[in-house]
Amino acid sequence: MARDRDSESVVLSDEGDGHFAIKGELTFDTVGRLLDDGQKRFEEHSRITVDLAEVADADSAGLALLLEWVTWANHTVREINYLNVPQRVTNIASISEVDGLLNAAERWRGFL
Repeated sequence: MARDRDSESVVLSDEGDGHFAIKGELTFDTVGRLLDDGQKRFEEHSRITVDLAEVADADSAGLALLLEWVTWANHTVREINYLNVPQRVTNIASISEVDGLLNAAERWRGFL
C-alpha cells in the first residue's frame, strides 16, 4: 500500500509542444514508473524540455532517471534539455563526475 502512495507523489505533466514538468519527488520510491512513462510520452517529439522546478525532493535515483532519459534521447536522435535541476541532483552528479552527461542529449541541437 505504501508503494502505491509513494509512486503517486510524482507527476510528469505534458505542458504541450515537447515541454514537460515533473512535480513531486524524484526518489528511489518514485522514479521507476517515470522511466517508461516518460519515454512513451517523449516519443512524438524530437526536442524535449523537462522542467524540474517543482521537484520537492530528489536523490541519486532521480539523477539516474535523468541520465537514462539522456541515453534514450541519444539513441533515438532526440534533444532533451533539463530546466531547474534540483541542487541536490547537480551535487550528486558533480561528485559522481557525471554532471556533463546531464546535457549530453543537447548535441543534436542544430541537426533536428
